[in-house]
Amino acid sequence: MEEYIKPAVASDGGNIQFESYNPETKTVKVILQGACSGCPSSTFTLKNGIENMLKEMLKGRVETVEALNG
Repeated sequence: MEEYIKPAVASDGGNIQFESYNPETKTVKVILQGACSGCPSSTFTLKNGIENMLKEMLKGRVETVEALNG
């Protein structure tokens, strides 16, 4: 997340912070900050960008990514 996702989010004026991971539900929870917090397109970015990237990189270990404030 630090190497690939955070720089991409930062380039749009936002920040993403890892909050937690539940191995039983394979859910990653993150906090969106800066321009990403409350941004209408942040849900799209979260689901189609971040979630897909983590699913690809961590095959079988991530099913869902949720923003605690988005």
